[in-house]
Amino acid sequence: MASQFTIFFLILLLSTVLVIGEDHGFGRSLDRKLLGLKKEKLSHFQFYWHDIVSGKNPTSVPVVRPPQNTSAFGFVSMIDNPLTLGPKVSSKLVGRAQGFYASASQQELSLLMVMNFAFIEGKYNGSTITVLGRNSVFNSMREMPVIGGSGLFRFSRGYAQARTHTLDPKTGDAIVEYNVYVLHY
Repeated sequence: MASQFTIFFLILLLSTVLVIGEDHGFGRSLDRKLLGLKKEKLSHFQFYWHDIVSGKNPTSVPVVRPPQNTSAFGFVSMIDNPLTLGPKVSSKLVGRAQGFYASASQQELSLLMVMNFAFIEGKYNGSTITVLGRNSVFNSMREMPVIGGSGLFRFSRGYAQARTHTLDPKTGDAIVEYNVYVLHY
């Protein structure tokens, strides 16, 4: 009986040491296996982002407008934009881009993009990829960092490339092709 107690106590002590890890006061090292993290995978996602500012049901609405007689600097728009497989808004919906963008430059049209790509399709349903970065709208290709995510994209990192597919100068509606490359577990 004493040897069973000793073995139990040693196992308990060893598991406590593995969970606690190395203490640095406010943070510690953890074994990634304890969190269920395996070898990283690289995934590529391609979809179209529909920024609809016109009509009865816009998916992008201004929440802060800049002062009169100034540039667009300071403009902020909240978004809930559809993400589709093709450039037509009627093509298969795979998720929504939720967040905001803000005009962050006084000299050019450059946006601060803060958004989650919230997926609703297949094994990615309920997972998000988070993008935070600068979007120089008139560059043919823009690159923004992926800073994390949720669900299948916990601890993810990568980048998103954006290319304007269509911009309607009369309405301001835009369709942007996104190619997103993500390292995740």
